[in-house]
Amino acid sequence: MTNPAADASLIRNVALVGHQGNGKTQLAEAMLFRSGVINRPGRVENANTVLCNQPEERERNQSLTVALASFTWNGYHINLLDTPGYADFISDALAALQVADLVVFVVDGVAGLQVNDELLWAAAAERGLPRLIFINKMDKEHASFDTVLADIRDHFGAGVEPVELPVGEAGGFSGVADLLTEHVFLYETGTAVESEEVPADLADREHAEHEHLVEDVVELEDDLLTRYLDGETIAPAELEHALHTGFSTGSLWPVLCGSATESIAVDRLLEFIVHVAPSPAELASTPLDGEPLAYVFKTQTDEYVGQLALLKVLSGTVRTDDTLVNQRTGAKERMHNLLRVFGSKTTPIDAAVAGDIIGAIKLSDVATGDTLAAVGSSVIITPVEYPQPVFGLAVVAQSTSDEDKLATALSELVRDDPSLRVTRDEETHQRLLQGNGDVHVQVALAKVKRRYGVTVGTEPVRVAYREALVAPVETEGRHKKQSGGHGQFGVAVVRFEPLPRDSGFEFADETKGGVIPKSLVPAVGKGIAESMVRGGKNGFPLVDLRATVVDGKHHSVDSDEHSFKMAGALALREAIEKVGTTVLEPVMHVEVTVPSSLQGDVLADLGRRRGQIEGTEVAGEGSATVVAVVPHSDMLDYAVALRSMTHGRGRFTMRFHAYQVKN
Repeated sequence: MTNPAADASLIRNVALVGHQGNGKTQLAEAMLFRSGVINRPGRVENANTVLCNQPEERERNQSLTVALASFTWNGYHINLLDTPGYADFISDALAALQVADLVVFVVDGVAGLQVNDELLWAAAAERGLPRLIFINKMDKEHASFDTVLADIRDHFGAGVEPVELPVGEAGGFSGVADLLTEHVFLYETGTAVESEEVPADLADREHAEHEHLVEDVVELEDDLLTRYLDGETIAPAELEHALHTGFSTGSLWPVLCGSATESIAVDRLLEFIVHVAPSPAELASTPLDGEPLAYVFKTQTDEYVGQLALLKVLSGTVRTDDTLVNQRTGAKERMHNLLRVFGSKTTPIDAAVAGDIIGAIKLSDVATGDTLAAVGSSVIITPVEYPQPVFGLAVVAQSTSDEDKLATALSELVRDDPSLRVTRDEETHQRLLQGNGDVHVQVALAKVKRRYGVTVGTEPVRVAYREALVAPVETEGRHKKQSGGHGQFGVAVVRFEPLPRDSGFEFADETKGGVIPKSLVPAVGKGIAESMVRGGKNGFPLVDLRATVVDGKHHSVDSDEHSFKMAGALALREAIEKVGTTVLEPVMHVEVTVPSSLQGDVLADLGRRRGQIEGTEVAGEGSATVVAVVPHSDMLDYAVALRSMTHGRGRFTMRFHAYQVKN
């Protein structure tokens, strides 16, 4: 067994986040390479990275789930969380933010800030997490540190503080200048060579930026500010301490730069993480020395080890064979197998201290978002609130023998990924798999086939249309059957009246003189109700109807409950034939938030979808929210369409609003 990390002060829990293609996984590989735990960094496009180890990730050459790699750097224990950048899988990035103590935003040095950079920045800010920015790809053609830095400052404010400058750019990028020490680190042979001599063409700017950084940092500590104003030179170690304070409290957000593909300045990033970033001990909202407490931020089903639970120890020490209680189920969980996780590889450990992130297997019933606490504890960690699903497909097993396996597979998918949802529509009789987008759903189906050997058929989601009677009408339902012996006889005269929307079904009895025995009158209502479910002229369920029995006939021998159920059903069939029905369609309450510049495009598109605009609202600086009601049938592809229309910058929520007459 491997010993646990020494204590929380030497642990750094780091989440790499950012837009798809910014180089997060490549940066993770470079960090692992620089730390000496892998011989060479893999490449996503070659499907040979440590952290993209799921078959679906290798097939698509992109991260689809949060991955953990634990390693050491100069005596510190780093838990590195590599997160997906594709919008469909943002839920895994949010899960990582729940347990990270530092968020490294990997920004493309050519493309600059992109939509998911902004969305995840807002999510990290909401949680009050320390953030630093690593401008990647400084070796690429058209890379521009100044342009990207200006873009970042424009979006995130004056707290953005560069602590490095690039030495050269694009093909000439060879290292970085450290603005705290005013030393240069060059990487001509792949290893950093430190020098106190800044290149002549960078010297003036480097010194000016150093002075600017010092002025901002000394303001964070009164003693430093006083000494600085008195003309004293502040030592780099003191500046680093003050920077640590501002960084940890969210007063400023350092900016570093480098190249993940060439492993340039990646070691400087690691040094910054261990010396300037906060430890779990500094950020914990509760004491770390209490009873054992852990939060499961992700579960993953592995074909070799079964379910792997990734968890963060929030207090106490969790030891092998400890018994904790799952606060969701109330069941006791024996912590048989604690693991240090390195991508798809695991190593047994005997304990984990507060602040550490580890894996556990062979737990009986644990799901993403569960709290594992000491026996008798009432503490529950609030799980991540995931975005509501916006895209779905109907799924069907290709054979009867696969039906049970499909149900089990979908249940396990949702346990691992709560942003997926499986429901059954009782009106359309479809099983629906819903997620954050079309790719999210397709990847889930690929997992079902790979893990469980179930080939799943898909079909478009059917809209739950309904029908309503057009006008009041009175009809007679007559059921008569004679086949020797006991016969069947029942006559019911029924007045049908359409009701306002969402009124349901009402049944009344106005018969007199015992034309229908009181004990048999309810059977007329049952027959009508069952016939309403079978549908109107178009085959959709009939709704919002009052049926009043006003007259009828019975036979002392041949009349029974079945006879009058049939009479009620026949009366309704006759009413539908006489006055007809109208089709009702579900309409959804939709809120679409987009950059203000795209508001007109969204309004026009919703108009083409028969949407009724209810208003627009300001949704923060530069954004607007359009509120509308739109027929459900016109929203089935909206998640894909909105992403295309807004280049990923739009988001929406949708919920059922009402039924209305279909135009």
